[in-house]
Amino acid sequence: MKDLGGASRNLRGLDRKFMEPIWIDWTKRLQALAQTGLTYAESPYDVERYEEVRHIAAEIAANRSDAALPQVLDLFSHDTGYTTPKVDVRGVIFHNDALLLVRERSDGRWTLPGGWADVGEAPSECVVREVFEESGFQVRVKKLLAVYDRSKHPHEPPFPFHVYKLFFWCEIFGGEATRSNETDEVGFFTRDVIPPLSLTRVTPEQIDRVFAHHQHPEWPTDFD
Repeated sequence: MKDLGGASRNLRGLDRKFMEPIWIDWTKRLQALAQTGLTYAESPYDVERYEEVRHIAAEIAANRSDAALPQVLDLFSHDTGYTTPKVDVRGVIFHNDALLLVRERSDGRWTLPGGWADVGEAPSECVVREVFEESGFQVRVKKLLAVYDRSKHPHEPPFPFHVYKLFFWCEIFGGEATRSNETDEVGFFTRDVIPPLSLTRVTPEQIDRVFAHHQHPEWPTDFD
């Protein structure tokens, strides 16, 4: 991505070519409307209407993907309560200008260590735990580098829920490279030798941006 001279980057409107297909947006909004409505609905009539909205959202998703309708309905029905975005945290760790990446067993591709934020932990606590579990390194958080809306970046494949991705700049103070039940390799890579990336978790543009932040630690946090 372009160097914006260190200015805090609001990506709204800048990366429209990366936006998800419109049917993904329709599905997410309908599912969110249904889930929130079912949370507060009191009459059987309202419950029936919101369940129908959920069914329509699932039909759209199933029709445009390889998933079966019952599978999509089951996925949607497991989320309860008022609908809010899910949170994914990623650790950005450099050593001698090389970036720490881990290889995911699930797809054989590389990513920044991280995962879903857990209830009861602060985002910084989550990323420290995830980095240790996936790489074996003990880290402390120095700075929030970026807050990205997953749907505005070229992640593949599309995800049925709205996701915010938090990138934290961390530094190592202990531990050693260790494989885990989720990752089968740990390594440090310079910008010119980045391995194939797990695009559902991180994109080349995001990797470029964290390298730029490494060169300009005074830059403010990116967002969107």
